[in-house]
Amino acid sequence: MDTEWMAGGKCREMDPAIWFPGDGQGVLVAQRICEECQVKALCLRYALENRVEHGVWGGASERQRRRLLRQRNQPSLARRG
Repeated sequence: MDTEWMAGGKCREMDPAIWFPGDGQGVLVAQRICEECQVKALCLRYALENRVEHGVWGGASERQRRRLLRQRNQPSLARRG
């Protein structure tokens, strides 16, 4: 995946520690910043496709990304039968 989109991220000129919070409050702060970012969707896609395990990417926490990946990997009911 092309990473040129990273240059347009709101996070580019911020302290990297914001994106690797140690608590739920820190996650919320990072997510609020992501909400206004023009490359949010690309960022999330990158994190999911590359299985990035740590930090807030595309407005999604580590736990949220794990959940999204599980949902992607589960066969839908329509395909079962």
